[in-house]
Amino acid sequence: MNNLHNKTDVVLIGGGIMSATLGMLLKEVQPDWEISVFERLGKCAEESSNAWNNAGTGHSALCELNYTKEQADGSIDITKAIHINEQFQVSKQFWAHLVKTGQLPEPKKFIRSVPHMSFVTGTDNVRFLKARVEALKDNNLFKNMTISDEPDTLKEWIPLMMEGRQNLTTPIAATRDHSGTDVNFGALTGQLLTRIEERGAGVYYEHEVLDLKQNKDKTWTIKIRDIKEDKVFTVVSKFVFIGAGGASLPLLQKTGIPESKHVGGFPVSGLFLVCKNPDVVEKHHAKVYGKAKVGAPPMSVPHLDTRYIDGERTLLFGPFAGFSPKFLKQGSYFDLIKSVKPNNLLTMLAAGAKEIPLTKYLVQQLMLSNDERMDDLREFVPNAKNEDWRVVVAGQRVQVIKDTDKGKGTLQFGTEVIASQDGTLAALLGASPGASTAVPVMLDVLQRTFGHTFSEWEPKIKEMVPSFGTKLSDDAALYETVNQEVVKYLQLNPETK
Repeated sequence: MNNLHNKTDVVLIGGGIMSATLGMLLKEVQPDWEISVFERLGKCAEESSNAWNNAGTGHSALCELNYTKEQADGSIDITKAIHINEQFQVSKQFWAHLVKTGQLPEPKKFIRSVPHMSFVTGTDNVRFLKARVEALKDNNLFKNMTISDEPDTLKEWIPLMMEGRQNLTTPIAATRDHSGTDVNFGALTGQLLTRIEERGAGVYYEHEVLDLKQNKDKTWTIKIRDIKEDKVFTVVSKFVFIGAGGASLPLLQKTGIPESKHVGGFPVSGLFLVCKNPDVVEKHHAKVYGKAKVGAPPMSVPHLDTRYIDGERTLLFGPFAGFSPKFLKQGSYFDLIKSVKPNNLLTMLAAGAKEIPLTKYLVQQLMLSNDERMDDLREFVPNAKNEDWRVVVAGQRVQVIKDTDKGKGTLQFGTEVIASQDGTLAALLGASPGASTAVPVMLDVLQRTFGHTFSEWEPKIKEMVPSFGTKLSDDAALYETVNQEVVKYLQLNPETK
């Protein structure tokens, strides 16, 4: 840990993937800047970025059906799928650059090739899946996707899920794309923070940010408590990034900037079923996403995932939604109440009135017994045995509520960057696809807050992310070039059958 100065260029609040990514980008484009990272817990990535607290899917819309909406005329809107995939391509290019330059020496500790699949049952859903593939197949980002409705083929692809499906009377189908990945964002965060600390950044654990106040010269005074020493001190910084997961909203509200008004948050917790039985785990090597049940929110899409956590291969199924008023897994039961302010009260009330179906869904999920969760799992794995699976509580997610052109109190399902008009502060709110978009989102933060110097950084950024400013979906040749680099340096094996 470097010596803490009372004045610095950049303060990053939160020791997760977002702060780590922004810190690494800044060390690349402006290595002389002084950076301080403050994390409330005893080590990095213990909340939203922790491997047990997020899905770990490198979200690229290869399997997530909620990113391709069916329109009234039966056509499939692939706009969001392309956007999500483009974002993840940017993240992979940056990671590959860091591996290439020796700054992430062990890529297998945070990323591995795992096929991404979609699985559906029923005539209408099979028709939808085929229409989805038809809509995506001509885009070079999705050209490797294959589909089958043949039981024998599916037995090869997903043997665990096909056990117990004899004498099928209901149509089934699945898609598969070998370019999918499993990402341990906790491990990645640790590697990034270690590297920026080696490059001169100060990374301070058990340091809680209590308050932020802007000074007349546009700098920020940050009030911090050293939890271990029980001492309070202040640091003055030219720029502040709030990347504290569920704690970002309360901290943003403390800044008092106009952009923090009329913004609220709704916390949603989750549960996963986990299997570590090697006899079961070995029968499944994929991330398989289904369709959300009618009336369920986007974050509830069921999936059966192969995960690599701490070097161990395991299976996760879920998520099952829950509710807690906490904004962090290790937060306070008063977080939600404290976040309601005079300036966002109407926004919050409007959201509550509009989100009655979500409330009903959460109540239903909270009432599920373990046997009922196992019944949901058996829709994916018919022969699943209770003794092979246990419940794990996942992380807290705080969905953003804000006033938009869609009306007052609109619940947002995604990530949201809020930046001050003077460019001295930015905060990240929201959830999925979250960590997968860390690099493009942090590049957006830099562009929005350092507009006066961003153009000077662009040559270096294009060196790190060759596709920056270009859509790979529109440039097949560039995609092939950068993808070869990504596969090589991240040690992926996307052609593995």
